[in-house]
Amino acid sequence: MKKQSVRPFGIRDKLGYALGDCGCNFSFQLVSTYMLLFYTQCVGLKTTDWAWIIIVAKVWDAINDILIGNMVDNIHIGKKSKFMPWITIGGVSLVVTTILLFAPFTASFAYIGKVIWCLLMYCLWSVAYTLVNVPYGSLHSVITEEPKERTSLSTFRSIGASLPAMICMVLPKLVYRKTADGDVLDTNRVFITSIVFSLVAVVAFIGLQKLVTERVVRISAPANADAPKKKTNYLGSVKSYFTNRALIGITIATVALVVFYNSTMSMNNLVFQYFFGDAGKATIGMVCGYIPLLLFMPFASTLSAKFGKKVVSWATAIFSCAVGVLMLVGCFTGVISPDTKGMIIYIAGLMFVNIGCCCFQIIVWAMVADCIEMNFRKTGKQEEGTLYAIYSFFRKLSQGIGSAMLALFLGAIGYVEGQGAQTEQFKANVPTLYIGFLVAGLAIMFVGMFFVYNIDKKKELEFAGEHSA
Repeated sequence: MKKQSVRPFGIRDKLGYALGDCGCNFSFQLVSTYMLLFYTQCVGLKTTDWAWIIIVAKVWDAINDILIGNMVDNIHIGKKSKFMPWITIGGVSLVVTTILLFAPFTASFAYIGKVIWCLLMYCLWSVAYTLVNVPYGSLHSVITEEPKERTSLSTFRSIGASLPAMICMVLPKLVYRKTADGDVLDTNRVFITSIVFSLVAVVAFIGLQKLVTERVVRISAPANADAPKKKTNYLGSVKSYFTNRALIGITIATVALVVFYNSTMSMNNLVFQYFFGDAGKATIGMVCGYIPLLLFMPFASTLSAKFGKKVVSWATAIFSCAVGVLMLVGCFTGVISPDTKGMIIYIAGLMFVNIGCCCFQIIVWAMVADCIEMNFRKTGKQEEGTLYAIYSFFRKLSQGIGSAMLALFLGAIGYVEGQGAQTEQFKANVPTLYIGFLVAGLAIMFVGMFFVYNIDKKKELEFAGEHSA
C-alpha cells in the first residue's frame, strides 16, 4: 500500500465521516420508521400488498446494489477521488426520491395507482440510497489503515446516524394530530418533514466532501508490491465475499439486527399509540432507548482495544437477549400493563435490550473495514465498493424481509389499515410481538458473532503490528 503525503488523520475526518451517515440517515430513518405507517394509515394500502411490494423492491436491490458497487470500483468519474463524485450523484437522487415517496397527492390515486406509485418510488429510492451509501461506506477503508482510527470512524459514523434517529424521536409530537378518535398520522406533516430532512441531508453531504481526506491508495497485493493491479469483476467479488468467514459472520449478525430490530422500529410507535394510548409518549421511549448508544460511544475504542470487537459484540448481545426474555415474561404475566407503571417498566426494559443492538451498531463499520482489509491482503484486488455493496445488499434485503414480516405479523394479530380504531386483540398483543422480534434478532446476532466471525483481538493486534512496522 502506498500512502500519499496528505494531512494527518484527525477530527476533521471524524466529523466529516459522521456527516455522511447523518445525511443518509435523515432519509433512511424517515423511510424505515414512517413509510409503513404512511402508506397503510394515510394512503390506504393493505398490509398484504405492502409485504409483497417490499419483497419485490428488495429483489430489485439484489440487482442494483452489486452492480453499483462494481461500477464504483471500475468507473472513476473524478480525478481526485474514487468515491466523492458518486456520493454527489447519489445524494441529489436521494433527496428527490425521499420527497416524492411521501407526496400527499398519492392518497387521491385509485388503489392500483397507489400500489404502482409505492413500488416505483421505493425502487427508485433504493437505487438513490445505494448510489450514495455504497461509496460512502467504502470510503471508510481508504481514510485510514490504523485499527484504532477505524474504530473511531465507526464510532463517529454511529454518532452521525444517531442524530437523525434522535430527531425522529420527537416526530410523534409533530406528525400526529389529536382527533376525537385518538392520535392520527397527518399526511401533510409527514410530507413537510420529508422536505426538511432532505434539505438537511444536502448540507451534511457537502460537509462530508469538504472535511474528509482519502489517504490510502491501494496499488497491488501487499505481499508483492511489483504485481500488476488486479481488476474487479462481479463473479470474482461474489466469490471473495462468500469465502470471507468474517464477512459471513458480520452478515448474519447484521441481517438479524436489521430484520428484527431496525425494520420493526415503527412498531414501537404502535405500542405507544394503541397499547399505552398516547403516541406522544413514544418520544420518551425512543430517547431512553438511545441512552445505551450515547453511553457506549465514548468508550467504544477503549473497550474494543481491551477485549476485541468480537467479544464486545457477542457479550452485549447475549446480555440484552436475556433481558428481552424477561420482558416477554412481563408481557405474558401482565407486569407490562397498559398504564403508567407498565409504561415505565417497558421503557426501562428497552434501555437494556437496546445495549446489544447499540454496541454492535457503533463498531460494526470498523469490523466491516477489517473484513475488507483482510480480503485485500488475501486477494490483492481493489474490491472495496463491490464487497461493501454486497454487504449493503444484505442489509437492504433484510429491511425488506423485516418490513414484510412486520406487516404480515401485524395483520395476524388484528391490525386494521387506515386511521380508524384498532381491535382489542391487536392492542393487547403489539408489545409482545415487538419484544419477541428484538429477542429473536439478538439471539441470531450472538450466533453470528460468537460462532462465525473470526477476527478476534489477536488478529486485530496482528493488523496493528503490521501497520506500525
